[in-house]
Amino acid sequence: MEHRTPVHRTLIVVTLFATVLLSFAACARVGDPLPSGGADASPQPKPREDVVRVETVAEGLEHPWGLAFLPDGRMLVTERPGRLRIVSPDGVLSRPLSGLLPIYAEGQGGLLDVAIAPDFERTREVFLSYAEPEGGLAGTAVMRGVLTDSTFEHARVIYRQRPKVKGGGHYGSRLVWMKDGTLFVTQGDRMNYRDRAQDLTQGMGKFVRIDREGRSPADNPFIGRGNAQPEIWSYGHRNGQAATIHPETGQLWTVEHGARGGDELNHPEAGKNYGWPEITYGRDYSGARIGDGVAREGMEQPVYYWDPVIAPSGMTFYTGDSIPGWKGSLLIGSLAGALVRLELREGRVVLEERYLGELRERIRDVVEGPDGFVYLLTDNPRGRILRVRAIRR
Repeated sequence: MEHRTPVHRTLIVVTLFATVLLSFAACARVGDPLPSGGADASPQPKPREDVVRVETVAEGLEHPWGLAFLPDGRMLVTERPGRLRIVSPDGVLSRPLSGLLPIYAEGQGGLLDVAIAPDFERTREVFLSYAEPEGGLAGTAVMRGVLTDSTFEHARVIYRQRPKVKGGGHYGSRLVWMKDGTLFVTQGDRMNYRDRAQDLTQGMGKFVRIDREGRSPADNPFIGRGNAQPEIWSYGHRNGQAATIHPETGQLWTVEHGARGGDELNHPEAGKNYGWPEITYGRDYSGARIGDGVAREGMEQPVYYWDPVIAPSGMTFYTGDSIPGWKGSLLIGSLAGALVRLELREGRVVLEERYLGELRERIRDVVEGPDGFVYLLTDNPRGRILRVRAIRR
């Protein structure tokens, strides 16, 4: 064996350490599996500033949360304190629509996502997710109603998380239509009840799939099991606030909040367990370890994870041609102040870029408009609708 002096050994250690740092810092190279758990980690790329042209479409919204386009080009926007508004293409806000059911607007709770029915032009139906109160308790729920220019009529609850619990955190609450007309509802673990994310008799920490009447489709994975709620699609989730459907495969993709580290990109599949809180790439806010580490047999690995977190909320696959270079990208809003763009190849992330860091805005929702541009909601007391029109390479 070749004899190595202390100086030689020091140089070897420094070289190895530098190699590891470089491998994590590279923005264009993502995808080498990590030996600890097998998931790909974000390289934490620096935001690309002053390359995206953004304009304000509307302002004066109080903590806007969800946005959906109507067939005539107007927008439906929810405000977390409990208001639903119609916004014209030139940015004029309607008065809050009347007819909504009671809403628990405390902490992270309130009026949350909005999704128009696939056959909206015929039925005028709209679906809203929200925190539903019951005494001093609350839980994620979905209401369905008929939209007019000034009212939300015939509102009724079609789904409610069971059981309701105390506290104002982790409602999840994105609504996504599948191509077969069923509806995904993401739900959080309600913060102080995270251990229940593994309990199939409880609604916390579950993503559910229902039809437009709130019934469980016959091919849901836990239909007929007496120890599981039939609406459940997947479980072991912390707080999913970003969800979309892949435009080609029809597959559900989500991003959920971690604690200190461990935001996760997943494509949740029927009946599978995504591990929270038994496995995670994050730690508790105190710095304490959560669960048993990052992997366990029978629990799914994320496609990709962030540490430090991006605080994800709102996402879409971009299918348009108006922003060259972005077609096919997955766009994710970051409450930490960015628009995150991911390029995927064969189901894995191969590139991450970040934009709009210079705005220092909490990006709450990301929606592709009928004009092919990207629309964003900013979550603050005077929130805005922004339109991303172009990029400069």
